[in-house]
Amino acid sequence: MSALVLALAAGAVVGLALGALGGGGGVLAVPALIYLLGVEPAAAATASLIIVVVTSAAGLLAHARDGGVRWGTGALLAAAGLIPAALGGAVAGSLPPALLTGAFGIVAGAAAVAVLRAGDPAEPGPVRGGPAVTAGAGAGLGAVTGVLGVGGGFLAVPTLLKAVGLPMRTAVGTALLVVTLNSLAALTTRAGAAAGLDWAVVAPFTGAAILGAWDGKRLAGRVRSATLRRIFAYLLLGVAALMVLDGAL
Repeated sequence: MSALVLALAAGAVVGLALGALGGGGGVLAVPALIYLLGVEPAAAATASLIIVVVTSAAGLLAHARDGGVRWGTGALLAAAGLIPAALGGAVAGSLPPALLTGAFGIVAGAAAVAVLRAGDPAEPGPVRGGPAVTAGAGAGLGAVTGVLGVGGGFLAVPTLLKAVGLPMRTAVGTALLVVTLNSLAALTTRAGAAAGLDWAVVAPFTGAAILGAWDGKRLAGRVRSATLRRIFAYLLLGVAALMVLDGAL
């Protein structure tokens, strides 16, 4: 199978996850780039950030048109995590790769359990705990995101469900705002690395991901919130199992 076909197929899956579930794009994009398309891990991380920034922004606009984004909550969640993310990134450089991989899997598994146990408050629903809780959750999210090196959507969704108390569909739209801002901030520190990317792979991957995100948004509007939560949680559990296994080998 040609690299172009693989890039288009992988991009469609990544976009579908981001558009429908508000996260999982970086978690899926990095291994797809490495194992399917033969991209070096460092370049895959940079390429993933580009793909996730553009795709999340496209998905965010689609959700925003339907009023499915809590702008203040998402901005506060992202802003509170900027400094912890930077500190987490500095710490990550001194940790063994196997430890980071195992930690990634454990956190993804814990997030999956949180999603499965989360209720679905009725729209519009009050923000639970107020700005202090949101900022605290954002700081913790930023720290974990910095250490693990992902956009953070797979953690932002359960955070918005459990700590903030948003309904699933609003959590998805708001998580896309957090992912866009977090990934853009991380990408600015890797600007020089973008010049060496294989754009024959990155461009079609990104284009397919954007189309997938729009399809994911339509899917989210047709599927019950409880079903979306289960899909997202099972996706996280699968990633968690693979990452823990990889870290143990």
